[in-house]
Amino acid sequence: MFRPLVFIQTVMLTLALFAAPAAAEVVQRSADSFTLRYEVGAEIDPADIPSAMVDVGRWWDSAHTYSGDAANITVDLTPGGCWCERLADGSAFEHARVVLVEADRLVFEAPFGPLKGKATSAVLTVSWPAANRGWTPTWIMTVEGPGVGAMADGVDGVMHAGYLRWLRYLETGEAPAV
Repeated sequence: MFRPLVFIQTVMLTLALFAAPAAAEVVQRSADSFTLRYEVGAEIDPADIPSAMVDVGRWWDSAHTYSGDAANITVDLTPGGCWCERLADGSAFEHARVVLVEADRLVFEAPFGPLKGKATSAVLTVSWPAANRGWTPTWIMTVEGPGVGAMADGVDGVMHAGYLRWLRYLETGEAPAV
């Protein structure tokens, strides 16, 4: 016997499961390295991705800055360009350096915050491969250096939150709520 209410509930549950939040995980970890990956399918205009990265001061969480204000962070999306933060004393902190700019990929040498001086290599790759319905904005961060594997969970927390804020900004054009 067909039961419409049960059918509708089953469909709604199935849709909820497939509309899960961004896949985020530490995909590899050792004592001296880790790899993080964040991705989710999204209906976006891929042409907006570079400008959304440049607008970092609008979507990055001010709690994860040295100055206390994400508006002090800028990204120059040219090879050799800086992902930098202006500090109150007029100096600047370099969080990352642009290594590669392609039509569907950005690569940063990115020893963000506490990784500076500890990581021998820290690379953030931002890409946006086409998916079945839309695009899959993806961040992959690979970090190597003596003892950095112990930092994986902390870095994952900050980068995952950054990815979600960036994705919301990319999808809506609005700064995420604090």
